[in-house]
Amino acid sequence: MSATATPSASAPVPGPAPASAAAGRGAAAVDPTAVFVRLKLSLIRNGLKGSSKRKAAYFTSLAFSLVVALFVALGLAMLHGHARAGTVVVMLAAILALGWAFMPLFFPTGDETLDPSRLVMLPLRPRPLVRALLVSSLIGIGPLFTLCIAVGSVVAVARGTAGIVAGVVAVPLLLLGCVTLARTVATANVRLLSSRKGRDIAVLSGLVIAVGAQLANFASQRLMEAGGLARLAPAAEVVQWLPPATAVGMVDSASRGAYGAAAGQLALTVLAVVLLMWMWERSLTRLMVTPDGSTIAAASSKEKRESAGGGIWRWLPAGRTGATVQRTLRYAVRDPKTKMSWASALAVGLIFPVFTTLQGDGSVYLACFGAGMLGAQMYNQFGQDTSAFWMVAQTIGGPRDAFVELRARAYALALVTVPYTVLVTVVTAGLAGDWRGLPAGVGMALALLGSMLCTGALASAHYPYSIPTDGAFKNVAPGQAGLAWTGIAGGLLSSAVICSPVIALAIWFEMDDAMQSLSWILLPLGTVWGAVAAWAGVRLAAPVVVRKLPEILGAVSKG
Repeated sequence: MSATATPSASAPVPGPAPASAAAGRGAAAVDPTAVFVRLKLSLIRNGLKGSSKRKAAYFTSLAFSLVVALFVALGLAMLHGHARAGTVVVMLAAILALGWAFMPLFFPTGDETLDPSRLVMLPLRPRPLVRALLVSSLIGIGPLFTLCIAVGSVVAVARGTAGIVAGVVAVPLLLLGCVTLARTVATANVRLLSSRKGRDIAVLSGLVIAVGAQLANFASQRLMEAGGLARLAPAAEVVQWLPPATAVGMVDSASRGAYGAAAGQLALTVLAVVLLMWMWERSLTRLMVTPDGSTIAAASSKEKRESAGGGIWRWLPAGRTGATVQRTLRYAVRDPKTKMSWASALAVGLIFPVFTTLQGDGSVYLACFGAGMLGAQMYNQFGQDTSAFWMVAQTIGGPRDAFVELRARAYALALVTVPYTVLVTVVTAGLAGDWRGLPAGVGMALALLGSMLCTGALASAHYPYSIPTDGAFKNVAPGQAGLAWTGIAGGLLSSAVICSPVIALAIWFEMDDAMQSLSWILLPLGTVWGAVAAWAGVRLAAPVVVRKLPEILGAVSKG
């Protein structure tokens, strides 16, 4: 019998349990807020290591933001005592809040802490996590910029003791409202932001900002022409009751002695912040306890049918033509760079004629600008496929295959461009009040479109180049810029030459009053002219594609 006694089941067994419990109590006692603040500072500090370009970009952004914020704050401060100062600061606060709401959707990778899904495996409860994320969110360029604007807005409208006291409360409330709004939107859409669709939204952000800038420029011009800031007063009366603009509205009301309105705006601001934090906590809880839908691989029968050629695709012709049209349109929807190119062409092609016409300088022929923007999508057709073009190249055995391939790609462009061109021309004619010139405008635009399809097919065959996939703003591989410029510039000049008879005829009809009644002839003439030009370009490009297929394959596979 061994001298060592075996412990009974009831005896306490020494082990790691007490230590684990103590560790758990210690971990629970740690304030996550301080940890997240240090984490945010570490992310900023580590992000600046090892890359001089990154350091330069960060400090340049910081300096630019500070300069702009200080200038805006100084300008707002100079409005102190102005009769319309309250209108300006309320509308500015609303614009600032909109920027905070939408920037996370456009730039989801700008702040790593915007993705709370990285924290789902940590033993953290949602409420302390919300508090920690909120405090850490106050560190950065955006909050500093907002703080400067908030201070300038308060200085612009604060008058008297009540106004100053309200201003002291309004500055942190406005900042908290903007930051909480951004966090709530980002958390509610975090699965979208981390998906392919979210990255597509980020790619389109530049277009949205450009369009927004044009809208803001047009609105400011019309505002100045229509009587200045007085026209904004009715809108400001409504916006001052919409959080978080209610924070600066409270200061204006308190300064004017409207203490009841100021109390109501203060209550609305606090209620909005509390409600946003509650929604933020609910979104965090749902995110931490529900699985990611992207991990579920099962697809519905409808999706399977559509991916197999059902749905809207069943209206396309069978064979190579239908498959190529479908592939081209799917690229336009799914590939980020192709989507950006299409979206830019669609947006700018509509904005330019519409805004020019609204400013009084429009003409129905400005619709040709939209047709030209979309017609340019025909250039470098094979480069848009990148290295995947080798799969298409395997199916091109002769001029007939190349002809059908190019013709189908032109069909895909025409499916979108022709109705779009007609729509833009109708809108432009309606805004300009020139319904008599509508047939001529449509015919001229279609003639230009067909000419660009012609030269685009030829440029794709003679001057192919690669489009890099590793950069959002890199559209030409190194060493191929000459090919790109030659194809595009030469194609544009050739397109003008090809449709020059239609252009000359349109000028004649416009200059001769006796011939204006016959301008409708341009509609059938331009349609036929464009169709024939597109067919001829595809026919001429097909044998070139077959002859230069290895060269094209090598050119589009670079980068």
